[in-house]
Order: sequence, then structure tokens, then C-alpha cells
Amino acid sequence: MRRQSRSKPPTEGSIRIIGGDWRGRKLHFPITDGLRPTGDRVRETLFNWLAPYIAGARCLDAFAGSGALGLEALSRGAAHCQFLDPQREVTTALQSNLSLLKAQAGTVTQASALEWLSRSVEPFDIVFIDPPFDSDLYEPTLKLLLERSLLADGSWLYLESARDRQLPMPEGLRLHRDKVAGQTRYQLWQHSH
Repeated sequence: MRRQSRSKPPTEGSIRIIGGDWRGRKLHFPITDGLRPTGDRVRETLFNWLAPYIAGARCLDAFAGSGALGLEALSRGAAHCQFLDPQREVTTALQSNLSLLKAQAGTVTQASALEWLSRSVEPFDIVFIDPPFDSDLYEPTLKLLLERSLLADGSWLYLESARDRQLPMPEGLRLHRDKVAGQTRYQLWQHSH
């Protein structure tokens, strides 16, 4: 009787930068629980929406994971991106990818978004909020961003969630775009005082 060989689940994933200086570059990241990189099609649509605002922007990738959103922003001319993730292996891989790209404009911090935002003082022009879909991190993250004035006037806030999840939005944010791709809902909001 032949034994069926069981293949091990992959331990590494990859993303491809879609546009900008690093267009076509393939980068690797560790596969960990809850890490789900934003798909190419969604990323392409999002950065088409952000195209007029990305050059020179200060960005925050609050739940960085693979770093797909922040790296795409830097590739397209963002002035700086702060990457946050609580997992050491994820932040190590992000730092390694930034070094590989010779990217001076990215800062990686191993911390939870809520912990880091509760101490932060610098406002951002573009914030990416893409936590694990089953998490309860959306509302407290938005609350901290607004309470601590971490959104510059006219800034953009990207939210990615499960298709059927309803996210109550605080005052001061105006929905700009809202789309669905498969089981993912993605929205772009604008902040104004």
C-alpha cells in the first residue's frame, strides 16, 4: 500500500509591486495567522484612486503584514511610510524587504497598532487599515486616529474588511469610494475637520 505524501503548508508567501519605481519586484514574507495580503486587483484600484495624492505623502500601514500597501505607496513616491506589526518574524521580513529595495523612507516598528497609536503625535496623509477580518480592531483604531489628531486635514483613510461587515464610521470622515471584490470590501474615506 502506498502512502500518500502530505505536502507541508507553505511557510513563505510573495507579493509583487504593481507600479512605481519598484514595479514588478517580487518580495517574500512569512505566512502567519491572520496575514492576508491585499490582492493585486484591489491594490491597483486603490492606488489609481490615490494617484493624485500619493507623491510626498506621509503614510501609515497600521496592520502591515506583508507590507503590500506601504511598499506600494513608497514605490509610487510617498515621502515616508510607518509600518506596524506585532509579530517579530513579520517585522524582520519587512525590514529585510526595505533593505533589499534600498528604501530609506520606510520605518518598521514591532508593535500593535493600538499601542503605537496611543503614543504617536505625528499626523498622516494616508492611513491603511487592514487588520485580520475577524478582529475587533477597526473601531478602536479609528477612534485613536481621530482622538489623537493623527489624520491630517484632507487625509485619506483606506479600510479593508470582510464583504458583509458593517463598520460604523465616526464623524469627520466622508466616504469617497466603496467597492467589493470577492469576499473583500474596500473603502476610501477622506478626513476633514
